[in-house]
Order: sequence, then structure tokens, then C-alpha cells
Amino acid sequence: MKSDIVPMLACPNCKGDLEISISNQQGQDILEGELTCLQCHEIFPINEGIPNLLPTNTNN
Repeated sequence: MKSDIVPMLACPNCKGDLEISISNQQGQDILEGELTCLQCHEIFPINEGIPNLLPTNTNN
């Protein structure tokens, strides 16, 4: 995923802002890391450049 799209993303559970933690990056491409919601604190992994933003809260 490209690092410049992070500000456009929102938590799929609560629509809160996401903070990124990068463990592997090549140029602007984030290959490994995680996105953490600043509101509900849910963590979404980034594996092989693909963020897994599937909602985990099914009660909404």
C-alpha cells in the first residue's frame, strides 16, 4: 500500500482515525506493518502490501 493513502483511511468499526506502524517499507510502498485505530484501539495488519481492514465488530 502507498503511504500517502493512510490519511484517507478510517477504522471500519468506529470510523476513527488510523495510525500506522511500519515494519517493512520500500520507497513509498508499505509492505508490512499495522494500522491502529486511535478511537477503539483495534489493530489491522498490513501483509505483503495489503491492509486487512475487515471489520471485527459485528454488533453494529
